[in-house]
Amino acid sequence: MTGIKQAGEKKLMLFSGRAYPDLAHEVARELRTEIVSTELREFANGEIYVRFNESVRGSDAFVIQCHCSPINTWIMEQLIMVDALKRASARRVTVVVPFFGYARQDKKHRGREPISARLMADLFAAAGADRIMTVDLHTAQIQGFFDGPVDHLHALPLLAEHVTRHVDTDRLTVVAPDAGRVRVAEKWTDRLHCPLAIIHKRRDPERPNEVSVHEVVGDVAGRTCVIIDDMIDTGGTVVRAAQALTDRGATRVIAAATHGVFSDDAVERLEQAGLAQLVITNTLPNPASIPSGRMVVLSIAPLLARAISEVFLEGSVTSLFEGES
Repeated sequence: MTGIKQAGEKKLMLFSGRAYPDLAHEVARELRTEIVSTELREFANGEIYVRFNESVRGSDAFVIQCHCSPINTWIMEQLIMVDALKRASARRVTVVVPFFGYARQDKKHRGREPISARLMADLFAAAGADRIMTVDLHTAQIQGFFDGPVDHLHALPLLAEHVTRHVDTDRLTVVAPDAGRVRVAEKWTDRLHCPLAIIHKRRDPERPNEVSVHEVVGDVAGRTCVIIDDMIDTGGTVVRAAQALTDRGATRVIAAATHGVFSDDAVERLEQAGLAQLVITNTLPNPASIPSGRMVVLSIAPLLARAISEVFLEGSVTSLFEGES
């Protein structure tokens, strides 16, 4: 039998959807196990069919799926996999979502809008998920939308370690691209012992993904600036922030983010932004068109594998929640 790692009477079984199997197999290698053979296909009308090719009864099941494009298809596939596992008598089902879809819709900005992040949590609960594991949610309060345990992991140590290896921290300033990222930026400054700058911006509620940068709060002249964010989608925030920092005298601008969504022409925008380096993790598959010169992709697989192992062995994952090394 494949895909099983046992500890006493318990057995860990690792499953992967079709969205991003490369990451799932990398996690499996870290755990020294294999992905369970699964039949995944679509009927002629687009409905998804799932069947596991071996018994999952009594297992501690971990279902890895990235919510990338086409996002609704992969979310539905993961929900169906969770349902199949519960109906096949898996002891516990943990949903592993490196990038949690719909996380930006965590509250109502205007009337008659949904709170889609809450709906996502409800869907996984209804499907039978006992636990959710994810990396750098857009807002931490999303953890409260799910009644069971949520393992909220952080890529900060991974990203910060890379920055410290390649940048003189004596001339470094961490930059929050908006007010919402200030708390995360403060964690970076605590770790790297460097000053903080904030970019004040305002979003147009009628035009999604578009922002206007107004001013830089903090001293960035003659310094290397690291713009930190949880995700890069269209690239507009990073591009405008980089321009604002350059205009204020920054000598070098680096961007670091956990999730590289890269919608539309984001890659072309970022290539023209004059960034010295763009550092992301592989929570999402990266487009083939990304230039390799100034792009650095760090693997999140060891962090996911460690968290899965701690959950399976009933160990402590507190340090992973807090972003400690």
